[in-house]
Amino acid sequence: MKIVVCVNHVPDTETKIKIGADSKSIDKTGVNFMLSPYDELAVEEGLRLKEKFGGDVTVLSLGGDAHKETLRKALAMGVEKATLLKDEAVRDSFGIAKGLAEELKTMSPDIILFGKQSIDFDDAQVGTMVAELLGISSVSVVVKLTIDNGKVICEREIEGGHETVETSLPCVIQAQRGLNEPRYPSLKGIMSAKTKPIQEKPAAAGELRVESIALRKPEAKAAGRIVGTDKSAVPELVRLLHEEAKVI
Repeated sequence: MKIVVCVNHVPDTETKIKIGADSKSIDKTGVNFMLSPYDELAVEEGLRLKEKFGGDVTVLSLGGDAHKETLRKALAMGVEKATLLKDEAVRDSFGIAKGLAEELKTMSPDIILFGKQSIDFDDAQVGTMVAELLGISSVSVVVKLTIDNGKVICEREIEGGHETVETSLPCVIQAQRGLNEPRYPSLKGIMSAKTKPIQEKPAAAGELRVESIALRKPEAKAAGRIVGTDKSAVPELVRLLHEEAKVI
């Protein structure tokens, strides 16, 4: 089985984000980056599929040289091959999907794995766009995956429960928490990853369809207010929730 996992290089979840001088990007000074956690689930699932069906796993990322750090994390987990589609320019989700899809066309994988979303912009669009550009099916927020004779059965989260859907290979699968528990890279894997080659290719041009005009932080929360300490405060509380907070 030929398995490709698409991964992203994102700021650590504990990083304090500062807006850059251009007001359109973050200030990367002192920011730690990591493999996006949902993509880590996708890498683990790719490795499990390889262990069950044989074949090979390739990780694919689009971005600048900094993305090599994330690719090496995947290599340390046990992935054999890594490819970086180099482009330092800012891309929207469609531009990223276009670049990935053009490369995936040359690879002809049996299955393509993504995390359900990247934790930087959280738009959950790239995997579905890639599937559309390739003309194959896509299943998102997958928490259980079974493949048997080319038939793909997925259990996926929906509001209020789960649903089971069936498709066929090739397809795109987008991993959700609960699909698996990612392995920790072994010391041998970490040392081996340092010397494994990362193939570099120029990313195919992508059309910019969305432009970031400005970034800003959310407004600070207002201080809390106590309207009373017993049941006599209930009418005033209800009034405030209705007229000021507008939540009822």
